Amino acid sequence: MRTRVKICGITSVEDAALAIRHGADALGLVFYAKSPRAVSIEQARKIADSVPAFVSIVGLFVDAEFEEINHVLEHVNVDLLQFHGSESPQQCGLFDKRYIKAISMRDNIDLVDTCDQYKQASAILVDSFKPGIPGGTGEVFEWERIPAVLNRPLILAGGLNAKNVGAAISAVQPYAVDVSSGVEREKGLKDEGKIVSFMRGVNSVKSE
Repeated sequence: MRTRVKICGITSVEDAALAIRHGADALGLVFYAKSPRAVSIEQARKIADSVPAFVSIVGLFVDAEFEEINHVLEHVNVDLLQFHGSESPQQCGLFDKRYIKAISMRDNIDLVDTCDQYKQASAILVDSFKPGIPGGTGEVFEWERIPAVLNRPLILAGGLNAKNVGAAISAVQPYAVDVSSGVEREKGLKDEGKIVSFMRGVNSVKSE
C-alpha cells in the first residue's frame, strides 16, 4: 500500500502548488494564532481555492471554540479537521466533517485505548511530546512505542525529514506521514528541494 503524505503548515498558494506538484496527498492549514505557520481566513481561502481535485485540505485547530471552527468552515473549503489539543471525542464530533485526532506521545500513553475512545476519527496522528507545544516540534520520538495493531489508520508525525522518513515508514508501516518543519527553509516557508528529497524518501519504501 502506498504511504500517503500530508504537508502541514502551508501558508501560501505558491507553497501549496509546490507540495502538490511533487505528490502531496493533503495540505495542512494551521488555524492556531500562536503558531508561526498560522494562516488567516483570507490566506486559507486563497490556498484552498487553488487546490485541484483529489488533494485534501486539512484544517488544524488547537482547543478552539465551536464558533471559531464554524466560522472557518463557513469561509474555507476544508475537507477534514485536525484536532491538536485536548478535545474530547464528543467535541471532535460536533462538526459535519471527518476528523483526525492528534495525540502527543507522552509517557505511558495508551494508544490502543486512545483509538478506542476516538473510534469515529478517520485517523489518529501521533506526534512528539514537548510541554507547551502542541505539535510542530521538529523532534523525533521512539517509534517502537507505537503498537503494531491499532483500530484506526495511523498518521506518523514528529521530526520527519528526508533522511529519516524511509526508516520511519519501514519501522511503523503507517497509513500516512505528516511533515512540516522537515521541508521548510524557515518557519512557514517551504523548500522545494527538501520536498523533493522527502517525497523520494517516502517513495523509496513500500508499506505492507
